[in-house]
Parts: sequence; C-alpha cells; structure tokens
Amino acid sequence: MRAASTIARDLGVELDLEEGEENLEEDAFRPTWGLKRCKVPQSSWSGAGIKVAVLDTGMDLGHPDFEGREFVTRSFVGEPVQDINGHGTHCIGTACGPQAPGENTQRYGIAYEAQVFVGKVLTNSGSSTGAGVLAGLNWAIANRCEVISMSLGSQSPVQAAYTHAGEAALRNGCLVIAAAGNSATNTGAPANSPTVMSVASLDPNLKPSSFSNHGKIEIAAPGRDILSSWPRPTRHKTISGTSMATPHVAGCAALWAESDSSLRGRKLWEQLVASARRLQFADSRVGAGLVQAP
Repeated sequence: MRAASTIARDLGVELDLEEGEENLEEDAFRPTWGLKRCKVPQSSWSGAGIKVAVLDTGMDLGHPDFEGREFVTRSFVGEPVQDINGHGTHCIGTACGPQAPGENTQRYGIAYEAQVFVGKVLTNSGSSTGAGVLAGLNWAIANRCEVISMSLGSQSPVQAAYTHAGEAALRNGCLVIAAAGNSATNTGAPANSPTVMSVASLDPNLKPSSFSNHGKIEIAAPGRDILSSWPRPTRHKTISGTSMATPHVAGCAALWAESDSSLRGRKLWEQLVASARRLQFADSRVGAGLVQAP
C-alpha cells in the first residue's frame, strides 16, 4: 500500500482571544455553543467503555482537566507524545474532555468517560508523512478503537492507502472520521476517501464556515470559535477550523457507540448520518447536516 505524500496539520483559523476572555464567570460549567448545538448536555451517555483514538500532535498528559484519566499513547514521529503544539490537546478536549472542568470553565468535552488513545502522528511543528499517519491508523485499528478522529489533511486527490485503511477500519468495527479541510475548496485527503467520514465546519448560526472545504462531505459540526483544552500554562484556548468540527463528531460517535453495542463501523456511520439535524444547505457543504448526540 503506497503511502500518501506529506500531510500537514489542519490548524484552522486561530483567534486573538486572551485566556479567560471566553470563560466569563457567569458561563462557568455551562456547555459551549458547540455542545449545545449537538445536544450533548441532555445526553445520558458518557462514552464509557468506548475507545477513541485521536491521531494528531499528541496530548498534554499532565493537563489538570484530565487528572485521573488514563491514556494509551504512542508516537509515530520520533518525538515524545507530550503535546507542545496544542492542536492535539484541543481536539482531544472536545472529543473526550471532562464533564466539569472547573476553574469557571465551560464544559467543552463530549465523551468524558471514553478511553483515549493518543496517537502522535504529527510533530510539534505540525508536520508528518503519510507513512506515519497510516501507521497511526493501523495502530488504532489493531486496538479496536471504535472511533478514530483525524484533524489533519492535505489538498491531495484520493489516496488509495487511506481508502484501504478506512475499509479495514470499517471491517473491524472502527470508524475513521476526518476533517474536510480549511481551504474553501474541494475536500482533501484523507477525508476524500469513500471509506472515511468527512466533516465540514459550521458557525454558531449553523451556516457553513467560510473556510470549510466542500464536495465530498458526510456530516457537519461546530468548528468556529471553539473553546477546548490547551497545553499548560494556557490550559484553554478558542480556535476555529474543520479540525475543531471533527472531534465534535468523534465525541458524539462515542456516545452512540456506547448507547448501542451494534453500532460499530458502517452501522455507526449510518446512525450518525440518519440522526443528523438537516440544514438548508447543499449536501456538498454540510452532508447529512449537524451531528447530534443520542
């Protein structure tokens, strides 16, 4: 299987917000706008018993919001898993962050009891090779991670290697979810593979984000102005991108997987699509619509 060419991280559009500006005391413990739009707060599921792999820049393993949580970790880039970049920590926070982060911080995490598999496939500078990403995918599939989240990509045509990896995932009861990209153009790899679920970004008004790629899109999720965890000492940060939308889908997928043990692989894909909130935009922009929690 031929590896894809260099994969660049999908950082999105970073906002100039100081720490605490988004976390006003009156908003303490209230869920972020993204979680509310996805109906996460009213869900009775937590992701318990579900394995969620996030393939990214790693994780701040000592982040206080994750105290007591155990991580399964592996690096595929020759660097420690500890995240210096921030992108991976932010994505893990959205997908699997705590139910009550404390310190007057809004709830930003979805599957707060899921088991997190941290695959470092992007360096601290945000670069990687297709071979490294594929190695991370194979690791997650071998560990039978029901949900595999990848907020990364490149403006490349469909890569057979990713299509085969996505197919192997579905065959083994796993679902690969990937960011569509932030270039306001056609969806890039690996999200453009038919066996990988592609995620577009939405603004708080549920309109497609101006930067969000289009074309091959399965589903959409909140991606603009997303608060989540960030490596210390910053701890929390608000940024934008399809990278931020993708872990919303991954977190909701973990809740669905917990809610029904038959929802694995292709069936989990179909459930996410069937339960999405329909939006008045073309499928090429938002797919089935806004992801919803069970």
